Amino acid sequence: MEEPDFDQLVSDYYQPLYRFALSLTGREAEASDLTQQTFFLWASKGQQLRDRSKVKSWLFTTLHREFLGSRRHATRFPQHEIESVEHELPPVTPMTISELDANTVMQALTRVDETFRAPLMLFYLEDHSYLEIAAILDIPIGTVMSRLARGKAQLRTLIADQINAEDRKIIPLNLRQAL
Repeated sequence: MEEPDFDQLVSDYYQPLYRFALSLTGREAEASDLTQQTFFLWASKGQQLRDRSKVKSWLFTTLHREFLGSRRHATRFPQHEIESVEHELPPVTPMTISELDANTVMQALTRVDETFRAPLMLFYLEDHSYLEIAAILDIPIGTVMSRLARGKAQLRTLIADQINAEDRKIIPLNLRQAL
């Protein structure tokens, strides 16, 4: 069977794929995005399909997998309106922003527990993947992910403590005593 023409595929399958996506998402914009992503994936990976008679099922399966992936991502990283979570955010002053630089982060990183420091440095400073870090440290990939999560939490706390300490230095002595 000859290679299907991309324009012809879009013409033949856009509407059914869009309807399927709309039935999954219930939102037109999200359905359009899923449909476009499916055709993008076809354009980049479709040549790998050996049995060209299965193009339709490949497209629908791919759209469904993309939908499931987007739902998993939305569950793991929910989006909130800033006003609804503003009370949970730490106060950020202009001084904080100007002083939070690479030096501050590196100083805090040196105080992170050794167990967590190595994966953090390999991931963020050396740009290694989870698999590469697992191989380098000779630990399971799940342990790498766990150590990265715990290390990031510890690093955030250390940076916040460091910034708060620096903010306290800026407060005049007589005002600090009153506090």
